[in-house]
Amino acid sequence: MVDFSEQPGQNLLTRLNAGALDYFYRTGDWTTETIYDCAASNARSDGSRIAIRDRFVALSFADLVDLADRLAIDLARQGLKPGDRIAAWLSSRVELAIVLLAASRNRYVLCPSLHRNHTVEEIAVLLKRASVRALVGETGYGADGDKADIFSVAGELPAMRKTYELAPPAERSAAGICTAMGLDGIDVEAQEPANRDSDDIVYLAFTSGTTGEPKGVMHSNNTLLANARAIARDWGFGADSVIYTLSPLSHNLGFGALVLGLHVGAQTVLHDVQRGASLLARLRETGATFVFGVPAHAMDLLAEIEAAGKADLPDMRGFRISGAAASTSVVEGLLSYGIIPQSGYGMTEACSHHYTLPDDTPERIVNTSGHACSNYEVRIFSQEDPDRELPAGEIGHIGGRGASLMLGYFDDQTNTERAFNKDGWFMTGDLGRLDKDGYLQITGRLKDIIIRGGHNIHPARIEQLAMRYPQVERAAALAVNDERLGEKVCLVVMAKNGAQVDPHGLLAHLDTSGLSKYDMPEYFLQVDEIPLSANGKMLKRALQPALIDGTLSPQPIRFRG
Repeated sequence: MVDFSEQPGQNLLTRLNAGALDYFYRTGDWTTETIYDCAASNARSDGSRIAIRDRFVALSFADLVDLADRLAIDLARQGLKPGDRIAAWLSSRVELAIVLLAASRNRYVLCPSLHRNHTVEEIAVLLKRASVRALVGETGYGADGDKADIFSVAGELPAMRKTYELAPPAERSAAGICTAMGLDGIDVEAQEPANRDSDDIVYLAFTSGTTGEPKGVMHSNNTLLANARAIARDWGFGADSVIYTLSPLSHNLGFGALVLGLHVGAQTVLHDVQRGASLLARLRETGATFVFGVPAHAMDLLAEIEAAGKADLPDMRGFRISGAAASTSVVEGLLSYGIIPQSGYGMTEACSHHYTLPDDTPERIVNTSGHACSNYEVRIFSQEDPDRELPAGEIGHIGGRGASLMLGYFDDQTNTERAFNKDGWFMTGDLGRLDKDGYLQITGRLKDIIIRGGHNIHPARIEQLAMRYPQVERAAALAVNDERLGEKVCLVVMAKNGAQVDPHGLLAHLDTSGLSKYDMPEYFLQVDEIPLSANGKMLKRALQPALIDGTLSPQPIRFRG
């Protein structure tokens, strides 16, 4: 009889199947190595090398693995078992990497996608939904951190076993972090790491996508590392790389940059400089070789370089620009200073699977989102029939599959089934077309969503709250183009009984009603009529052309709460 008692598995339902295991292990896109194994290997080969740094502290690979071991042992002492969820609600700071490695080491599942723009109430809902057992958090953090306390709320949740309360980032050391997390006195040598499985779920990322209802994306060590392996090959990342992420680690772009750095043994630098501080100076100081960010970041860097008259970034090789297309002027400007922009397309469900290559032309960087990497495929399907593939050049629903694709949505059979067509292609919700060489151009979205600087904003919630304001009869939240951020929210209202709506009073109402300050409208327009369809639905699209051609001129507004 086989004894399974020494190797308990994760009690999680996923899409992992024997066919995928056989195929991706044969191709080498999946291996037996976990994210923890990557870091531990780098610690053994040269433990003094810097693994990750923020503005206040740098952790070597040896320090990082030691702290992860201590945290993993402490979590095990709280009774956590493989598959249990741990969460991190943190600003951009090195402690997130410690929690990730502890999860990978002990077969826990990390949920780091708790963002600065979340409220305590929203975080509590996600913690409860995922039955989170441990929380590593930061005091005063979040959209309402000055008014609400996540630790008192989390302590009341039935599944919670332990919370680790960290002060806001300041000057500290590896030893100081150890003390702050209560990990002093733990004997790392007394407990060997558990047997790990690279196919374990290690990453649970809540993404609202296009629906507004958060879905928990599940990734294994292998699905995350498959993408890191492909990007490392295509762009030449190695142990001498210095990866600078402008995207926070709570977002998939920043998290993917961290996984890439741990895989190749590079140094990952977190962007946590004070508002108004020079990005160019920070990149020079850290010796960054590659940057992950969005178009607004690229524009800001280029403006700084042009103001200085030179880049003086001799080691900088590339800049990944995600979230929206970069303009010709930005691409050509960066190239003129020796920085190669990487235009890309990805999402939490599939990682950063699409990107341009170092030798691609400026035209391709500007006009496409690159080509699928070697272990991922993309095809275009009919918007009406997701099982009917379209030929090159036609616009349709983007579908994908490959080694970096998620293993389903957490505790959500319905959305997992809906996300795939009959042949197993993941349907992204985005529209696009492929050219004859396989380069992808994004043309739109299937559902109503506004993307401001990479942050998804859902119009329906804004509209629902706005229509509770006493003077508002109808409300429509629409996207207006913005050069830096891609899109901003314009709130169009139709008043009751000809009243005049005070836009600042309306913003205050949205705030007290629970709308995050990061979702606040930045333009306001009152109109005589928002038309309705025959079935009583607002015809929001009827307003869009007048906004685009300037017939309707919204006024800029700003929430000052």
